[in-house]
Amino acid sequence: MSALRPDLAVIAQWIEPGSRVLDLGCGEGELLDYLRREKGVTGYGVELEDSRVVAALRRGLPVIQQDLDAGLRQFADGSVDTVVLSLTLQAVRYPRELLLEMLRVGREGIVTFPNMGHWQARWQLGVAGHMPVTDALPHHWYDTPNIHLCTIRDFDALCRANGIAVRQRVVLDDRRRSNWAIRLLPNLFGEVALYRCTRGTG
Repeated sequence: MSALRPDLAVIAQWIEPGSRVLDLGCGEGELLDYLRREKGVTGYGVELEDSRVVAALRRGLPVIQQDLDAGLRQFADGSVDTVVLSLTLQAVRYPRELLLEMLRVGREGIVTFPNMGHWQARWQLGVAGHMPVTDALPHHWYDTPNIHLCTIRDFDALCRANGIAVRQRVVLDDRRRSNWAIRLLPNLFGEVALYRCTRGTG
């Protein structure tokens, strides 16, 4: 069994053994399968794409085929411990609403997204004059699934405006590693941001 991608490994570290997890946009179920085997979690995946749903089901995972833009109405308040949304927030129509729904359904939410504030994205747009294509944003403007790109600062502002508490944040480069430059200036040098969030207490 191959090791988890480094960003998924960070997510896995944040999830308590034996907890209940809802993995939104679960893809082929790599993370949920790992958590089930290594941490004894229970839970569900939600995925839209047919081939990915089939691949996750072949792993023996319970997967619901659904468009996340339809919301999470079928899940009760506080029905899971953690809701995960990995590299999918930027592809949904209503990211703010989905984030709030995640924190209704789960005690905490883990969100990861590509950082549009990364220097390569800034340079391609500001100097080269075209929409950015990077490791974290690999699609061209005409075939991208991404419709709501944001920066780390944008996401921080969204959390503040909606009473969302950021418990942990990790920012990684194109190889999913951290370094001193990213820690100093995450919005400029980070390509992928990972957030662990809860509902605010005040």
